[in-house]
Amino acid sequence: MKILIVEDEQHLADGLRFNLEAEGFAVELAADGRIALEILSIEDKNFDAIVLDVMLPEVDGFTVAKKLREAENFTPILMLTARSRPEDVLNGFEAGADDYLPKPFELQIFLARLNGLLRRREWFRREKKSTIETEIFEINNKLIDFSNLELRSETETIHLTLMEAKLLRYLIEKAGTVVSRKTILEEVWDLNEDTDTRAIDNFIVRLRRYLEDEPNNPQVLQTVRGVGYRFINKDKTT
Repeated sequence: MKILIVEDEQHLADGLRFNLEAEGFAVELAADGRIALEILSIEDKNFDAIVLDVMLPEVDGFTVAKKLREAENFTPILMLTARSRPEDVLNGFEAGADDYLPKPFELQIFLARLNGLLRRREWFRREKKSTIETEIFEINNKLIDFSNLELRSETETIHLTLMEAKLLRYLIEKAGTVVSRKTILEEVWDLNEDTDTRAIDNFIVRLRRYLEDEPNNPQVLQTVRGVGYRFINKDKTT
């Protein structure tokens, strides 16, 4: 597997490369966000994951993640941040990151999080233990294909990030049940602290644009005022 490390601290970048190569990964380095975007824009440059620092010269990590997702590059991103406040973590998720790790960190924790991210991507393709019986879910004449992280309609195909897919899948599995924002923070994003929940609301807004016939009058992802959200099960599996 091939990993891109985007890190401006040379000693840290070199150390991560050395240890990842010892684990059998192929590694490429980028010292700032601008260089990373240039590398990732090359057509034949494909990576299995990106390790992305937030505090970068030229272009910061949040912007890099956002630009990649806007360009429909959905390579999994592990974001490294010295700012580990829950709000910063959620900002990373909203920009398109799939997991985060606060600095400083132990090597074994880093390797575990990276390998977990790679396994999670495969889990969406292979996992069969979910309460959803198949990997394809139909609603409002749209197909949610969790195996390929896609939402397809007659007119377009939308690529889901891992975090969008993880939240949507969780809500579908809890169909008919009111799920609080606190529960989403804890069970979807592994955040146990009190934090601003606006990032969750922003994710819901995006999912409604994908799913609802009238996003401003949601029938599928409903808001339960003062509590959270409820997915109304109008689906059929294929």
